[in-house]
Amino acid sequence: MTIEPADLKASIGAGILTEAQAASLTALSHSRQGAREGLAPGDEPFELFRGFNEIFIMVGLGILATGWVGLMSAMVLGALERFQTLIAAQAVAGAVLLWLLSEYFVRRRRMVGPAILLSIMFASNAAIGLTQWFAQVFMVAQEDFSSLVLPGVLTIAAIVLFWFRFRVPFAMALIALGLFAVSLLAAATRSGTPESLTDVFVFSAAGGFAWITLALGLAVFAMAMAFDGSDPYRVTRRSAQGFWLHVVAAPAIVNTVALSLLSSGIVGANGILLAFLTLIAVVAVVIDRRSFLMAAIGYVVALATTTFDGDGIAWLILGLGVFMLLLGSLWEKIRAIVLRSLPLAGLRRFLPPSV
Repeated sequence: MTIEPADLKASIGAGILTEAQAASLTALSHSRQGAREGLAPGDEPFELFRGFNEIFIMVGLGILATGWVGLMSAMVLGALERFQTLIAAQAVAGAVLLWLLSEYFVRRRRMVGPAILLSIMFASNAAIGLTQWFAQVFMVAQEDFSSLVLPGVLTIAAIVLFWFRFRVPFAMALIALGLFAVSLLAAATRSGTPESLTDVFVFSAAGGFAWITLALGLAVFAMAMAFDGSDPYRVTRRSAQGFWLHVVAAPAIVNTVALSLLSSGIVGANGILLAFLTLIAVVAVVIDRRSFLMAAIGYVVALATTTFDGDGIAWLILGLGVFMLLLGSLWEKIRAIVLRSLPLAGLRRFLPPSV
């Protein structure tokens, strides 16, 4: 049974629905189309764009941004004595332009791809403008990043404001990444910069970066679960916001443990890692988030191949590939078994139903 536009009009005429309620119901119906339309039962909704016209608009936005940056750069180079003021003024003008474009393409047209691109552009514009105004170049050159903390916090505030207005799910990922960046910068000002990327994830490294990463990862995961729990049937944009938060949380949680194990030299570290990833897989299956597990394993593989050598790593990656294929092929059957086996009690009402 489907509800047609004529049914909504009749409901308004009969006083069952108000015009505002009918409009909200129509918007909800439209938001479930695209990637959600035609999904197999139990599949995880995901969409980057709804048609080629969105790609066309995104290319147009990219060209517009390129022209804007080129024009603004020429103006700045022509007046170097007012460099900082011009950069700030251009950032404000860029923010206004991006806001107006978002009003049309996000709020009015409800486009998915342009919404993601505009979120990135708005965040980048805010970060560049605020950094140019507040950061001290000479301090940064001497690896003193304390002057970057304030523009980082203000950039996060700008993205939060953007999210409150437009509710773009991808903006939640940008907020989470901003929190990671600011927290690591704050830690770097107290204990020095990490020597390599792996120091951010390894418990034994100096500076406590790994503990910050793990704590933030767990916090972002909790926020993602709050969004998921409020929409267990995944019919609103809260589900999409949870999706992007899971994509950010998974690498922070899993790789902190994974790289600590891989760099520890402990006998049987690969086996312990596989057991830990199995536990993560159980969590992903229970909450029905393939994105959480994919981001976790994918980032482990990427860092393992670029950081470590040896036959053990190759066997580990091979095992993870087989593991993902089997789990992806039997996801719903495995999930039904796991949900029947675990004493979840009242938590079940916050989880997607098993098919």
